[in-house]
Amino acid sequence: MSAEPDGPEDRLRRFATIWSRAVFPVTSTSATRPEFEERLLPVARLLSEALRARSFDADAGRTAGAALVEAHCTDPEALSRTLDCVDAYLVLYCGEDGDREDLRARSARLQHAMAAGFAQALRERTLAEQEAVARAALEAQGVVAQALHATEARFRAVFEGAAIGIGIADLEGNILQVNGALRRMFGLSEHALRGRKVKEWVHPDDAPQTWRLYDELVRGEREHYHLEKAFYRPDGTVLWTNLTVSLLRDADGDPQYQLALMEDTTERRLLNLRLRYEATHDALTGLPNRAFFFERLEKALGAGEGQRFGLCYLDLDGFKTVNDSLGHAAGDRMLVEVADRLQACATASGEMVARLGGDEFVALTTGPDTERTVDELAARIMNALLAPISVDGRELTVRGSIGIVEGPAGERSAAEVLRSADITMYRAKSAGGNRFELADPEADARAITRHGLTTALPTALDRGEFFIEYQPLVHLGDGSVRGAEALVRWLHPQHGVLSPDRFIPLAEHTGLIVPLGRWVLEQSVRQAREWRDRHGGEALGPLRINVNLSPCQLTHPGLVQDTVDILERTGVAPDALCLEVTESALIGADDDLLKPLRRLAEMGVDIALDDFGTGYSNLANLRRLPVSILKLDRSFTQSMQQFPADPVDLKIVEGIVSLAHSLDLAVTVEGVETGAQAEQLRVLGCDTAQGWYYARPGPPERLHELALVDATG
Repeated sequence: MSAEPDGPEDRLRRFATIWSRAVFPVTSTSATRPEFEERLLPVARLLSEALRARSFDADAGRTAGAALVEAHCTDPEALSRTLDCVDAYLVLYCGEDGDREDLRARSARLQHAMAAGFAQALRERTLAEQEAVARAALEAQGVVAQALHATEARFRAVFEGAAIGIGIADLEGNILQVNGALRRMFGLSEHALRGRKVKEWVHPDDAPQTWRLYDELVRGEREHYHLEKAFYRPDGTVLWTNLTVSLLRDADGDPQYQLALMEDTTERRLLNLRLRYEATHDALTGLPNRAFFFERLEKALGAGEGQRFGLCYLDLDGFKTVNDSLGHAAGDRMLVEVADRLQACATASGEMVARLGGDEFVALTTGPDTERTVDELAARIMNALLAPISVDGRELTVRGSIGIVEGPAGERSAAEVLRSADITMYRAKSAGGNRFELADPEADARAITRHGLTTALPTALDRGEFFIEYQPLVHLGDGSVRGAEALVRWLHPQHGVLSPDRFIPLAEHTGLIVPLGRWVLEQSVRQAREWRDRHGGEALGPLRINVNLSPCQLTHPGLVQDTVDILERTGVAPDALCLEVTESALIGADDDLLKPLRRLAEMGVDIALDDFGTGYSNLANLRRLPVSILKLDRSFTQSMQQFPADPVDLKIVEGIVSLAHSLDLAVTVEGVETGAQAEQLRVLGCDTAQGWYYARPGPPERLHELALVDATG
């Protein structure tokens, strides 16, 4: 058994070899099979690069399809075998380490693009051939005219030996002579053809100008015309031709005969129709594909005044589970059944269903009353999904989430409509799924802004768009500034200053929270060092810096080492740093999660349990957590802004403070906004506080000024 190719070039060569072996038997080329493989190799490399490119480029697929025609692979079987090879082997040999599901989806799009490119190239080649035929027809016209004026023998040689069909009729339309090629096209004898009149060959698909051009020719007003025309054969089948009709004049220049030259294009037309269908329909379900749907949607959006459209964007809930548990074959059968059900839902005029890819489908309705019909269409779709689908003896439940967009034609582009429908569908999915939601412009704007922020996050840190503000921590006993909490801000080029709640969840979702958190930690510790250096030998002790840790940072293996490196580089003692972790992040935390916090606490770093009281943790759980500070959530102390405070809240806070102190934990209170509130918290025994009563978050210089005022006051 031969070894699997190792390098990417070996794998590419293997793919080209398999492709050439499959296609070579049905090509019309004088090259040998190895020579043909060398010709396919750059096309294979083009497909490989398009498969792994950062963004999808359909031009690569169309170029590859056109290259097949250029390599004389014009037989429909050559395209079919090519698409089979690309489907089976492109991802296997050229996908490298990419996500297989994404690569398979991109491979399918490349196949559609190849089919479109093949069809376009074949059409262009056909047009070139038609021009050659037309030139030959004009030459034949001259030869035939000469033959009629010269000798009958020479005319017969040209007439019967021609590869295209030739017929001669008088100006009244009576057919006088036909050659063998024309008789074979129609499957009729010469006698049967000569008994017909030209105007008997009317076909429903005739172009509007067909018979107008004919009348002008027999009246002597034009010399020739060329068009595509269909004819009925005796067995009822249709013969498609490229037809050139010319006027023949006698020696005096008077009109005498009409000469028809026909090229049989039936098979080529059928191939083009087949390629068009394959390029515009989904191979699995037979539904119109994304490209075809966009054509219809753009047409609907360009309709006249008074016309409206309605769009239902469907995504199956939990479909990935079916693929993962039962396999892709079972998933494909489910998609086929869903497609059949959806097709049965959109049978009215102006309605269509398409598959966009994966488990995403769209249904479109058009007309003047889509405000009503689109809701009815969505309801029919949801009802059609109620019955379970039987796959391999299992009854599978089908659920789906639908986003609906409806409105007047002419106001939005197809891309904008589909984006709104996609956003709305995900809103329905976030609400629990198995439902449909109507598009909301405000919700769309929020989602688009959120997406824009998400895509801008990775480069924002490199561009220096983040900065830190500091809110002082004040000792309730003597009112001195003991430190500050570092609060990161984003100075966005378009949206201005963004607070953490606008971008921290996005950073956690994208994984950027780890480098961003490391940057905040380093900048904050450096600032603590600057404060220490500026205070020098003053009576004021060192200012402590509090830095928030997200749950994602807690699980990052480099947390402890990063913290140690930053403290050592800046020369800041561990006890000048406090890391704040939310209570919800530590609920039910196991020893593996607590281990890095314990190591940091053993080094002397304070660990604060932030937002304490908002979770559902057992108070006894505090004993096993490596924390030294409780940060009491502001919800417990809001009632203390007024005097007298709610006695129930006072008892709760008093109990928490008593418990914390019994466990040797300090208590910090957030959200202090009034002097009465601060005094009440001092009486209850809280240690430190922060809030707008003392100062809003601001630049580091403001904290230095506050500290100096406290030190000299």
